[in-house]
Amino acid sequence: MEQLLGVFSAFGLSASAGLNAYIPLLSIGVIAHYFPNTLKLSQPWDLIANPWILILLGVLVIIEMLADKIPAVNHINDAIQTLVRPAAGALAFAASAKVITDVNPVLALACGLLVAGSVHVAKSAVVRPVVTATTAGAGNIPVSILEDVVSTIASLLAILLPIIMAVFIIIVITLVAWWWSSRRTDKTPTA
Repeated sequence: MEQLLGVFSAFGLSASAGLNAYIPLLSIGVIAHYFPNTLKLSQPWDLIANPWILILLGVLVIIEMLADKIPAVNHINDAIQTLVRPAAGALAFAASAKVITDVNPVLALACGLLVAGSVHVAKSAVVRPVVTATTAGAGNIPVSILEDVVSTIASLLAILLPIIMAVFIIIVITLVAWWWSSRRTDKTPTA
């Protein structure tokens, strides 16, 4: 059961990296640094808990949060983050999966990359353009704040209460499957 929770934790952290690259890494680092009994990172992932890395991640969180709330700059930020968010998701997945289970590092990095990359693409290529088009850009700041809040809550839940993250992942997969099947049914021509 502990290994399964570790995998759910890894998926939750990498998904939240798709929204904000640095929040899950900062969450992992802060919890591992200040609460080592809760989260003990193995090498080389223990570097995330280094005080200098935590300061750097804190600065990067602030920069990304600000850049994501300035009109026009948010689109440039999303373009830059197309490489950063999947990489951060890969690191978050590998670091958290290695804590509880012996996952192949290449497989862990690949899973994190795919999960964070998928969330990032959904955010930057689907959600944000729709919000920008339907609200003339006025909805981007509230949506960005919501993304930061969701990323923070998901990161903390993934580390501290992975069973809740597991339930959340199952609900999201079910909703996406339902939406996808209903969308396909709507496009099927009737005779």
